[in-house]
This record gives sequence, C-alpha cells and structure tokens, in this order.
Amino acid sequence: MKNTSTSKVAIIGGTTFDHIVYLPSLPAPVPQTIHQAPFREAVGSTGSGKALALTKLGVPNTLYSVVGDDSYGRQISEYLHAQGVTALLDKDPAGTERHINIMDASGGRTSIFVTQSSEIIAHNIPAIKEQLGQADVIVLNIIGYCRHLIPMVSEQDKPVWTDLHDYDGTNIYHQDFINAAQFIHLSSDNLPDYRATMQSLMARGKELVICTHGKAGATLLTRQGDWYEQAALEGLLIEDSNGAGDCFFSGFLYGYLNGKSHQECLRYGAICGGYAVTSPSLVYEGLSPELLTG
Repeated sequence: MKNTSTSKVAIIGGTTFDHIVYLPSLPAPVPQTIHQAPFREAVGSTGSGKALALTKLGVPNTLYSVVGDDSYGRQISEYLHAQGVTALLDKDPAGTERHINIMDASGGRTSIFVTQSSEIIAHNIPAIKEQLGQADVIVLNIIGYCRHLIPMVSEQDKPVWTDLHDYDGTNIYHQDFINAAQFIHLSSDNLPDYRATMQSLMARGKELVICTHGKAGATLLTRQGDWYEQAALEGLLIEDSNGAGDCFFSGFLYGYLNGKSHQECLRYGAICGGYAVTSPSLVYEGLSPELLTG
C-alpha cells in the first residue's frame, strides 16, 4: 500500500548534531577511564527523526528548525537535503545544538546536552507562516524556541500533535505544548501510573493520548474512553535505539492520515519504531509503506 493521504505535515523544531558512543553497559557513577569505545557522529533530534521517517513513508512534510552557522549546522542541512527532507533552517547565534548519547547493548541511553539551542531566535516569521498555512497537520516539538511559535501555530486552527517524550506528569515546562495540542504522544519512562496521566491529559479535552513503553509496547486512550494495547515487535536485534520514539510517532501518524483504525495505527507505530532500533541511523533504511502493511 502506498500513502493514499494528501495531507501535508508541518514539523516545528528539533535538529541536533549527535556524538554517539556505544558501551556494553552505561557507566557506573564512579571515576573511570574507558578505552576504545565505538563512536560515530550523526544528525539527531526529534524533528529530524519525524521528518526523515515521514519522508520515507511518502507523507509530504516540511521541517522548521534552527542550526548554527558552523560545520555541524552545514552537515545537518546537507544530510536532510540528501535524504529528500524539505527543511527551513534559521540560524541560531549560539551555534548548533549538540548531544553526546551514550548507548548500551540493550538500547539504554544517557544523553548529555553539550550545547543547547537558544530560547530566543530571529525567526523567519513569513516563511514559517507560509509553511503552517500549507499544512493540514502541525507537529509541535517541545524545543524551547518553539514555545514562542505556539500563538502562530494555534491561530492556524489545525490539528496539532505533540510529543512529550519522558514527561513526568507535572513538569511545567510541557504545559504550553500540552495546551496547544489535541493529539499527544509520550513515554511511560517517568510515569509510575501512566494510565492516570493519560486520563488526566484526556480530561483536558484531547482527542488521542498515546503512551509508549519501549519493549513493553504502547497504550492508546481515545476521547470516548476506549483503551487499546499494542505489543512491541519481538526478535529484533538492537543496534541503536536513537530515533525509535520518533519513528513510532511517524508510523502512527501515517496510519491516522490514511484513515486506519486505532489498532492499525498502533501496529504501524510498533513496526516503524521496532525496525528503527535495528539500524544505526535515526530511521530504518528500508522503511516504506509496504514494510508497515506487509
């Protein structure tokens, strides 16, 4: 099956240059020296992951983000272009945001933000408004500078999806993004009672709340109060878990835009996210609509 939806997606925020280190296990909190750790560099972050995955799935999308006027920013721009992603990249005076991701053999990760994007950016407002105006769906990522774009997003009166990542249920940082969105993804990493948090979010008038649990699958709550469960794929060899959450998000959104049932959307998300961990890249190289429907 090909992408039969003509919906266009505007993705707001989220590009980094990542330095990725692979270890058998995450380092213990004691002074130590680690020799000869495998290491690579790659484009990362939540906007890149979603744009790359949706592009492979044939969903028309644009990505707005910021990068520095530096070699890291140029590498991000060149890579996204080479992968067919349509990107509008403003300049960050603080330079390109960079992360060090320490990965273990089971897919665990410790992320260190070496630098972060500036909170205040000289946004190309006319270009962003044009991007939003052409979109049918807006994906609002929880990056600091995106908060200042929320009024512009909200005035479009279009469906807004957001990804809260490892939200703990109370952090005030996320509240503006929650208020702006009708469709919410998050993980249960910091939620001992994730169902209660999902119900709390739904009580704020949301359409769907989707919570992922890594190897334990995912849970969906609808506005009508219906619960759906999806198991994670089994038997996949973990190479790199970076991007798995964004790929789940993209697979789910692909199904939703193509009019699939809630259960099918969850299954597409599980396939897209599951195969992501088998690849060193943010997105599985063989991702396609046929992979999700085969």
